Amino acid sequence: MATYLDSIVAWHKHRASIDGRPLSRLVSATDRLVPTRGFSSRLRKGNSVAVIAEVKRRSPSKGALVPSLDVAGLARRYESAGASCMSVLTDSEHFGGSINDLQTARAATNLPVLRKDFTVDLRDVCDARLMGADCVLLIAAVLSQVELRDMLSLARDIGIDALVEVHDEREVARAVECEAVLIGVNQRDLVTFDVDHERAVRMGSVIPEACVRVAESGIRGRDDATSLAEAGYDALLVGEHLVRAENTETALSELIVPRSVTRATSF
Repeated sequence: MATYLDSIVAWHKHRASIDGRPLSRLVSATDRLVPTRGFSSRLRKGNSVAVIAEVKRRSPSKGALVPSLDVAGLARRYESAGASCMSVLTDSEHFGGSINDLQTARAATNLPVLRKDFTVDLRDVCDARLMGADCVLLIAAVLSQVELRDMLSLARDIGIDALVEVHDEREVARAVECEAVLIGVNQRDLVTFDVDHERAVRMGSVIPEACVRVAESGIRGRDDATSLAEAGYDALLVGEHLVRAENTETALSELIVPRSVTRATSF
């Protein structure tokens, strides 16, 4: 039986299959762009765990999170509260996001921005760079090893960082084999959408020290942040907890905890 994830990926792959734009033309267009803001390098700064604060309108499992989201206002609150980077959903069909949301959030701040979407085609990597993103998301679970390797190579060529999202040790090994330097452990099961709050803690030591480690999904506050910092994570990607918080600044500041001693002294 097809899962909800299967239907999302199939929708994106269908769109890619009818996209007639030559990849070479998109790659050439990126040559004229100014350098990105340095997403990965921003996550390495300081002695506190970095927060990647997410702009998210809707969740497939929970529906609308904020009825009328002020993207620019939320982005500015994230920056003032100490976020290191932002993540912006651009999937319109399933998450209610848009390219405009990404561009609005980025224009409102000086923070580097991750394009959060289902990247299934090399042209998607170029599109992320062309729309102004500083980092593109590559989900190992929906890509073959050849696709993952080619997308990482293209990202390096056009000057955009790439966050490789993994869910288990096998996917970590795949990411490392492709020379990924920014690896995120998603605690949400992409089939059931359930969250395993211990997944990232268990997998922290599996990711090589040389990589920037990111914990994603289901992070609920300071206790979770402290536990993940102790497990060796450099950054936390947090969406629903911040979007739905009564006080964005307070909720975000509670997530900024000291890095583990090992990680703080290794960069």
